[in-house]
Amino acid sequence: MMYTIIGAGIGGLSTALAFEAKGIPYQIFEKAPALNEVGAGIWLAPNALQVLEDLQVLEEVKEKGNAIDRITIGKPDLSPLSDIQQDIFKDKYGFTTISIHRAALQKLLFDKIPKDKIFLNKGFQSFKELKSGKIEITFNDTSKTETNFLIGADGINSKVRNQLFPDSRRRYSGQTCWRGVVDLKLDEKYAHRGFELWGNQIRFGISEVAKDKVYWFAVILSAENSEDDKRFVKEKLQSLFFDFHPLVLKLISETPVHQILKNDINDLKPLPNWYKGNICLIGDAGHATTPNMGQGGAQAIEDAYYLSNLINENTGKNVFKLFQEQRHKKVKTVVNQSWSTGKMAHWKYGKRMRNFILKNMPKKIIEKKMFEMYHIDKFQN
Repeated sequence: MMYTIIGAGIGGLSTALAFEAKGIPYQIFEKAPALNEVGAGIWLAPNALQVLEDLQVLEEVKEKGNAIDRITIGKPDLSPLSDIQQDIFKDKYGFTTISIHRAALQKLLFDKIPKDKIFLNKGFQSFKELKSGKIEITFNDTSKTETNFLIGADGINSKVRNQLFPDSRRRYSGQTCWRGVVDLKLDEKYAHRGFELWGNQIRFGISEVAKDKVYWFAVILSAENSEDDKRFVKEKLQSLFFDFHPLVLKLISETPVHQILKNDINDLKPLPNWYKGNICLIGDAGHATTPNMGQGGAQAIEDAYYLSNLINENTGKNVFKLFQEQRHKKVKTVVNQSWSTGKMAHWKYGKRMRNFILKNMPKKIIEKKMFEMYHIDKFQN
Protein backbone atom coordinates (compact mmCIF):
# COMPACT_ATOMS: atom_id res chain seq x y z
CA MET A 1 0.00 0.00 0.00
CA MET A 2 1.67 3.19 -1.19
CA TYR A 3 1.14 6.55 0.53
CA THR A 4 1.93 9.64 -1.53
CA ILE A 5 2.66 12.86 0.35
CA ILE A 6 2.31 16.21 -1.41
CA GLY A 7 4.50 18.93 0.11
CA ALA A 8 7.92 18.84 1.79
CA GLY A 9 7.29 21.39 4.49
CA ILE A 10 7.53 20.59 8.20
CA GLY A 11 4.36 18.46 8.18
CA GLY A 12 5.14 16.52 5.02
CA LEU A 13 8.74 15.80 6.00
CA SER A 14 7.77 14.78 9.55
CA THR A 15 5.19 12.40 8.10
CA ALA A 16 7.71 10.94 5.67
CA LEU A 17 10.22 10.43 8.49
CA ALA A 18 7.55 8.82 10.70
CA PHE A 19 6.58 6.49 7.82
CA GLU A 20 10.25 5.65 7.28
CA ALA A 21 10.62 4.70 10.94
CA LYS A 22 7.55 2.44 10.77
CA GLY A 23 8.40 0.85 7.42
CA ILE A 24 5.30 2.32 5.76
CA PRO A 25 5.75 2.59 1.94
CA TYR A 26 5.66 6.23 0.83
CA GLN A 27 6.87 8.79 -1.66
CA ILE A 28 6.95 12.57 -1.21
CA PHE A 29 6.68 15.27 -3.88
CA GLU A 30 7.60 18.94 -3.53
CA LYS A 31 7.02 21.73 -6.06
CA ALA A 32 10.20 23.68 -5.20
CA PRO A 33 13.29 22.73 -7.26
CA ALA A 34 15.46 22.94 -4.12
CA LEU A 35 15.23 23.69 -0.42
CA ASN A 36 16.03 27.36 0.09
CA GLU A 37 16.92 29.37 3.19
CA VAL A 38 13.42 30.81 3.44
CA GLY A 39 11.18 31.57 6.38
CA ALA A 40 12.08 32.83 9.80
CA GLY A 41 11.77 31.29 13.25
CA ILE A 42 9.51 28.57 14.59
CA TRP A 43 8.80 27.48 18.15
CA LEU A 44 8.68 23.77 18.89
CA ALA A 45 6.74 23.19 22.09
CA PRO A 46 7.11 19.96 24.14
CA ASN A 47 4.33 18.21 22.22
CA ALA A 48 6.32 18.58 18.98
CA LEU A 49 9.57 17.70 20.72
CA GLN A 50 8.13 14.44 22.07
CA VAL A 51 7.41 13.40 18.48
CA LEU A 52 10.85 14.50 17.28
CA GLU A 53 12.38 12.52 20.15
CA ASP A 54 10.38 9.49 19.00
CA LEU A 55 11.79 10.06 15.49
CA GLN A 56 15.32 10.22 16.95
CA VAL A 57 16.10 13.73 15.71
CA LEU A 58 15.61 15.67 18.96
CA GLU A 59 19.31 15.98 19.81
CA GLU A 60 20.05 17.53 16.40
CA VAL A 61 17.12 19.93 16.82
CA LYS A 62 18.55 20.97 20.19
CA GLU A 63 21.98 21.53 18.65
CA LYS A 64 20.64 23.70 15.84
CA GLY A 65 18.07 25.59 17.94
CA ASN A 66 17.84 27.41 21.26
CA ALA A 67 16.06 26.38 24.47
CA ILE A 68 13.37 28.78 25.67
CA ASP A 69 13.18 28.46 29.46
CA ARG A 70 10.90 31.42 30.14
CA ILE A 71 7.94 32.70 28.11
CA THR A 72 6.88 36.31 28.67
CA ILE A 73 3.92 38.28 27.41
CA GLY A 74 4.89 41.82 28.30
CA LYS A 75 4.47 45.51 27.82
CA PRO A 76 6.48 47.40 25.19
CA ASP A 77 9.22 48.08 27.76
CA LEU A 78 9.77 44.29 28.32
CA SER A 79 8.10 44.35 31.75
CA PRO A 80 6.01 41.17 32.15
CA LEU A 81 2.25 40.80 32.17
CA SER A 82 2.37 37.01 32.08
CA ASP A 83 5.64 35.28 32.85
CA ILE A 84 5.89 31.49 32.85
CA GLN A 85 9.09 29.71 33.86
CA GLN A 86 9.38 26.43 31.96
CA ASP A 87 11.05 24.36 34.70
CA ILE A 88 7.86 22.44 35.47
CA PHE A 89 7.69 21.21 31.87
CA LYS A 90 11.39 20.37 31.78
CA ASP A 91 10.90 18.26 34.91
CA LYS A 92 8.17 16.24 33.18
CA TYR A 93 9.46 15.95 29.61
CA GLY A 94 13.19 16.57 29.90
CA PHE A 95 13.02 19.69 27.71
CA THR A 96 11.17 22.97 27.29
CA THR A 97 10.38 24.81 24.06
CA ILE A 98 13.00 25.03 21.28
CA SER A 99 13.20 28.09 19.05
CA ILE A 100 14.83 27.28 15.70
CA HIS A 101 15.16 28.71 12.21
CA ARG A 102 12.46 27.10 10.08
CA ALA A 103 14.93 26.47 7.24
CA ALA A 104 17.33 24.69 9.63
CA LEU A 105 14.54 22.41 10.84
CA GLN A 106 13.36 21.71 7.31
CA LYS A 107 16.87 20.81 6.13
CA LEU A 108 17.45 18.58 9.14
CA LEU A 109 14.30 16.60 8.39
CA PHE A 110 14.92 16.58 4.63
CA ASP A 111 18.40 15.10 5.08
CA LYS A 112 16.89 12.12 6.95
CA ILE A 113 14.68 11.09 4.04
CA PRO A 114 16.16 8.57 1.55
CA LYS A 115 16.70 10.48 -1.67
CA ASP A 116 14.98 7.82 -3.79
CA LYS A 117 11.72 8.60 -1.96
CA ILE A 118 11.63 12.38 -2.30
CA PHE A 119 11.07 14.21 -5.59
CA LEU A 120 11.71 17.94 -5.98
CA ASN A 121 10.46 20.23 -8.74
CA LYS A 122 7.21 18.22 -8.86
CA GLY A 123 4.28 20.55 -8.31
CA PHE A 124 0.93 18.86 -7.69
CA GLN A 125 -1.63 19.73 -10.37
CA SER A 126 -4.64 17.44 -9.80
CA PHE A 127 -5.80 13.99 -8.76
CA LYS A 128 -8.21 11.51 -10.31
CA GLU A 129 -9.84 8.57 -8.54
CA LEU A 130 -9.60 5.46 -10.73
CA LYS A 131 -12.01 2.53 -10.99
CA SER A 132 -9.28 0.29 -9.60
CA GLY A 133 -9.53 2.20 -6.30
CA LYS A 134 -6.16 3.84 -6.87
CA ILE A 135 -5.55 7.57 -7.26
CA GLU A 136 -3.82 9.04 -10.29
CA ILE A 137 -1.82 12.21 -9.57
CA THR A 138 -0.83 14.62 -12.32
CA PHE A 139 2.05 17.06 -11.80
CA ASN A 140 2.66 20.44 -13.37
CA ASP A 141 5.14 18.92 -15.83
CA THR A 142 2.29 16.60 -17.05
CA SER A 143 3.95 13.51 -15.54
CA LYS A 144 1.73 11.14 -13.53
CA THR A 145 1.95 8.61 -10.74
CA GLU A 146 -0.52 6.22 -9.13
CA THR A 147 -0.97 5.62 -5.41
CA ASN A 148 -3.26 3.91 -2.92
CA PHE A 149 -3.51 6.86 -0.53
CA LEU A 150 -2.94 10.58 -1.06
CA ILE A 151 -1.87 12.89 1.79
CA GLY A 152 -2.09 16.64 1.21
CA ALA A 153 0.62 18.38 3.24
CA ASP A 154 0.86 21.36 0.91
CA GLY A 155 0.05 24.17 3.32
CA ILE A 156 -2.71 26.72 3.77
CA ASN A 157 -2.95 27.28 0.00
CA SER A 158 -3.25 23.53 -0.59
CA LYS A 159 -4.10 22.51 -4.15
CA VAL A 160 -5.07 19.08 -2.87
CA ARG A 161 -7.62 20.67 -0.52
CA ASN A 162 -8.94 23.03 -3.16
CA GLN A 163 -9.82 20.08 -5.39
CA LEU A 164 -11.03 17.84 -2.55
CA PHE A 165 -13.08 20.54 -0.79
CA PRO A 166 -13.59 23.40 -3.28
CA ASP A 167 -15.74 25.35 -0.79
CA SER A 168 -12.91 25.57 1.78
CA ARG A 169 -11.89 29.12 2.64
CA ARG A 170 -9.02 30.96 4.28
CA ARG A 171 -9.91 33.52 6.97
CA TYR A 172 -8.05 36.81 7.20
CA SER A 173 -7.40 37.84 10.80
CA GLY A 174 -7.23 41.57 10.07
CA GLN A 175 -3.52 41.51 10.94
CA THR A 176 -0.32 41.50 8.94
CA CYS A 177 3.11 40.39 10.13
CA TRP A 178 6.74 41.16 9.32
CA ARG A 179 9.34 38.57 10.31
CA GLY A 180 13.10 38.75 10.38
CA VAL A 181 16.22 36.90 11.51
CA VAL A 182 19.28 38.94 12.40
CA ASP A 183 22.83 38.16 13.50
CA LEU A 184 22.96 39.76 16.94
CA LYS A 185 24.30 38.78 20.35
CA LEU A 186 21.54 39.14 22.93
CA ASP A 187 22.20 40.00 26.54
CA GLU A 188 22.51 36.66 28.37
CA LYS A 189 19.40 37.42 30.45
CA TYR A 190 17.33 37.40 27.24
CA ALA A 191 19.04 34.51 25.45
CA HIS A 192 16.69 31.77 26.68
CA ARG A 193 13.50 33.81 26.88
CA GLY A 194 10.67 34.14 24.43
CA PHE A 195 8.99 37.55 24.41
CA GLU A 196 5.75 38.83 22.95
CA LEU A 197 5.25 42.52 23.71
CA TRP A 198 1.71 43.95 23.49
CA GLY A 199 1.39 47.64 22.72
CA ASN A 200 -1.42 49.82 21.40
CA GLN A 201 -2.96 47.43 18.83
CA ILE A 202 0.52 46.31 17.79
CA ARG A 203 2.86 43.62 19.13
CA PHE A 204 6.44 42.47 18.76
CA GLY A 205 8.02 39.06 19.43
CA ILE A 206 11.64 38.13 20.14
CA SER A 207 13.52 34.85 20.58
CA GLU A 208 17.02 33.59 19.85
CA VAL A 209 16.94 30.72 17.30
CA ALA A 210 20.64 29.83 17.35
CA LYS A 211 23.79 31.22 18.88
CA ASP A 212 23.88 34.98 18.19
CA LYS A 213 20.96 34.70 15.77
CA VAL A 214 17.64 36.33 16.74
CA TYR A 215 14.17 35.86 15.29
CA TRP A 216 11.65 38.67 15.60
CA PHE A 217 8.14 39.41 14.37
CA ALA A 218 6.03 42.56 14.26
CA VAL A 219 2.23 42.50 13.95
CA ILE A 220 -0.19 45.34 13.20
CA LEU A 221 -3.80 45.72 12.11
CA SER A 222 -3.99 46.14 8.35
CA ALA A 223 -6.16 45.83 5.28
CA GLU A 224 -5.65 42.52 3.49
CA ASN A 225 -2.96 42.33 0.80
CA SER A 226 -1.55 45.77 1.59
CA GLU A 227 1.77 46.47 -0.09
CA ASP A 228 4.95 48.12 1.19
CA ASP A 229 7.78 49.88 -0.55
CA LYS A 230 10.54 47.43 0.37
CA ARG A 231 13.10 50.24 0.41
CA PHE A 232 11.42 51.92 3.37
CA VAL A 233 10.07 48.97 5.34
CA LYS A 234 12.61 49.39 8.17
CA GLU A 235 11.73 53.05 8.55
CA LYS A 236 8.04 52.13 8.62
CA LEU A 237 8.55 49.54 11.34
CA GLN A 238 10.75 51.85 13.40
CA SER A 239 8.06 54.53 13.29
CA LEU A 240 5.36 52.03 14.31
CA PHE A 241 7.39 50.68 17.23
CA PHE A 242 9.20 53.89 18.20
CA ASP A 243 8.07 53.72 21.85
CA PHE A 244 9.08 50.07 22.38
CA HIS A 245 12.23 48.95 24.22
CA PRO A 246 15.48 49.98 22.45
CA LEU A 247 16.17 46.29 21.75
CA VAL A 248 13.17 46.23 19.40
CA LEU A 249 14.49 49.15 17.38
CA LYS A 250 17.97 47.61 17.32
CA LEU A 251 16.62 44.32 15.95
CA ILE A 252 14.74 46.12 13.16
CA SER A 253 17.67 48.40 12.36
CA GLU A 254 20.27 45.63 12.09
CA THR A 255 18.20 43.21 10.00
CA PRO A 256 19.13 43.31 6.30
CA VAL A 257 16.04 44.46 4.43
CA HIS A 258 16.07 41.42 2.12
CA GLN A 259 15.68 39.22 5.22
CA ILE A 260 12.45 40.90 6.31
CA LEU A 261 9.41 38.93 5.17
CA LYS A 262 5.83 40.17 5.19
CA ASN A 263 2.72 37.98 5.29
CA ASP A 264 -0.91 38.51 6.18
CA ILE A 265 -2.03 36.34 9.11
CA ASN A 266 -4.65 33.84 7.98
CA ASP A 267 -6.08 30.59 9.19
CA LEU A 268 -8.43 28.08 7.59
CA LYS A 269 -12.13 28.21 8.29
CA PRO A 270 -12.57 24.88 10.16
CA LEU A 271 -13.52 21.99 7.90
CA PRO A 272 -16.05 19.34 8.97
CA ASN A 273 -13.74 16.70 7.46
CA TRP A 274 -10.05 16.54 6.61
CA TYR A 275 -10.50 13.47 4.45
CA LYS A 276 -12.64 11.95 1.71
CA GLY A 277 -12.16 8.37 0.60
CA ASN A 278 -8.44 7.61 0.33
CA ILE A 279 -7.37 11.27 0.44
CA CYS A 280 -6.49 13.12 3.65
CA LEU A 281 -5.20 16.58 4.59
CA ILE A 282 -2.68 17.19 7.35
CA GLY A 283 -1.07 20.26 8.93
CA ASP A 284 -1.95 23.64 7.47
CA ALA A 285 -3.60 22.00 4.46
CA GLY A 286 -6.33 20.66 6.75
CA HIS A 287 -6.38 22.88 9.82
CA ALA A 288 -4.21 25.99 9.41
CA THR A 289 -4.09 28.13 12.55
CA THR A 290 -2.89 31.64 13.28
CA PRO A 291 0.55 31.64 14.95
CA ASN A 292 -0.55 33.12 18.27
CA MET A 293 -0.25 29.85 20.22
CA GLY A 294 3.07 28.87 18.64
CA GLN A 295 1.39 25.60 17.65
CA GLY A 296 1.09 25.59 13.85
CA GLY A 297 4.21 23.53 13.20
CA ALA A 298 3.67 21.47 16.35
CA GLN A 299 0.20 20.37 15.26
CA ALA A 300 1.54 19.30 11.85
CA ILE A 301 4.25 17.27 13.60
CA GLU A 302 1.62 15.72 15.87
CA ASP A 303 -0.36 14.76 12.76
CA ALA A 304 2.67 12.82 11.53
CA TYR A 305 2.91 10.93 14.80
CA TYR A 306 -0.75 9.94 15.04
CA LEU A 307 -1.15 9.09 11.36
CA SER A 308 1.94 6.88 11.20
CA ASN A 309 1.00 5.01 14.37
CA LEU A 310 -2.60 4.45 13.28
CA ILE A 311 -1.43 3.11 9.90
CA ASN A 312 1.08 0.88 11.67
CA GLU A 313 -1.66 -0.55 13.91
CA ASN A 314 -4.15 -1.03 11.04
CA THR A 315 -2.05 -2.36 8.16
CA GLY A 316 -3.72 -2.01 4.78
CA LYS A 317 -6.78 -0.20 6.13
CA ASN A 318 -7.96 3.36 5.62
CA VAL A 319 -7.32 5.06 8.97
CA PHE A 320 -8.20 8.62 7.97
CA LYS A 321 -11.49 8.61 9.90
CA LEU A 322 -9.70 7.32 13.03
CA PHE A 323 -7.00 9.95 12.51
CA GLN A 324 -9.47 12.82 12.47
CA GLU A 325 -11.37 11.44 15.46
CA GLN A 326 -8.16 11.40 17.51
CA ARG A 327 -6.96 14.82 16.39
CA HIS A 328 -10.07 16.93 15.87
CA LYS A 329 -10.80 18.09 19.44
CA LYS A 330 -7.28 19.27 20.20
CA VAL A 331 -6.78 20.94 16.83
CA LYS A 332 -10.11 22.76 17.16
CA THR A 333 -9.06 24.05 20.59
CA VAL A 334 -5.76 25.33 19.20
CA VAL A 335 -7.37 27.06 16.20
CA ASN A 336 -10.07 28.75 18.29
CA GLN A 337 -7.80 29.79 21.14
CA SER A 338 -5.16 31.12 18.77
CA TRP A 339 -7.75 33.19 16.90
CA SER A 340 -9.11 34.63 20.18
CA THR A 341 -5.64 35.41 21.55
CA GLY A 342 -4.74 37.30 18.39
CA LYS A 343 -7.90 39.39 18.65
CA MET A 344 -7.33 40.14 22.36
CA ALA A 345 -3.76 41.26 21.73
CA HIS A 346 -5.05 44.02 19.43
CA TRP A 347 -8.05 45.24 21.42
CA LYS A 348 -8.72 48.90 20.77
CA TYR A 349 -10.61 49.25 24.03
CA GLY A 350 -10.18 47.42 27.32
CA LYS A 351 -6.37 47.23 27.26
CA ARG A 352 -6.17 47.88 31.00
CA MET A 353 -8.64 45.07 31.65
CA ARG A 354 -6.70 42.79 29.28
CA ASN A 355 -3.43 43.54 31.05
CA PHE A 356 -5.05 43.06 34.47
CA ILE A 357 -6.38 39.64 33.43
CA LEU A 358 -2.99 38.55 32.07
CA LYS A 359 -1.14 39.78 35.14
CA ASN A 360 -3.50 38.12 37.61
CA MET A 361 -4.26 34.82 35.87
CA PRO A 362 -3.24 32.08 38.35
CA LYS A 363 -0.13 30.30 37.11
CA LYS A 364 -1.63 26.94 38.01
CA ILE A 365 -4.43 27.50 35.49
CA ILE A 366 -1.96 28.52 32.77
CA GLU A 367 0.28 25.54 33.51
CA LYS A 368 -2.70 23.16 33.43
CA LYS A 369 -3.72 24.43 29.98
CA MET A 370 -0.15 24.08 28.74
CA PHE A 371 0.11 20.51 30.03
CA GLU A 372 -3.11 19.71 28.14
CA MET A 373 -1.59 21.25 25.01
CA TYR A 374 1.61 19.26 25.38
CA HIS A 375 -0.07 15.90 26.00
CA ILE A 376 0.61 13.14 23.45
CA ASP A 377 -1.17 9.78 23.51
CA LYS A 378 1.35 6.97 23.64
CA PHE A 379 1.12 4.09 21.17
CA GLN A 380 2.57 0.61 21.68
CA ASN A 381 5.54 0.13 19.39
